[in-house]
Amino acid sequence: MYEFLNLVVIPLIIGMVEIIKKAGLPVRFAPIVAVAIGLFFGIFYLDTLKEGIIVGLMVGLSASGLYSGSKNIRNGNGYEKLNDKK
Repeated sequence: MYEFLNLVVIPLIIGMVEIIKKAGLPVRFAPIVAVAIGLFFGIFYLDTLKEGIIVGLMVGLSASGLYSGSKNIRNGNGYEKLNDKK
């Protein structure tokens, strides 16, 4: 059950962070905001605090990693540039 919810929440967190960034949040704080939103979701949605913190961290970190990974692919900041320098 939690796996399905995680799959739904991660894109929502990415969207929320994008909206907050367009409202004026500096880009360097985006991963912190993603983790904070994930923690908020985990703590208030799940029954136990310990489980909520773990799932919230997992979802928030996944959202920030997915965002930065997709941004790097979109901007061309991948392994190709590293291999060209050799």
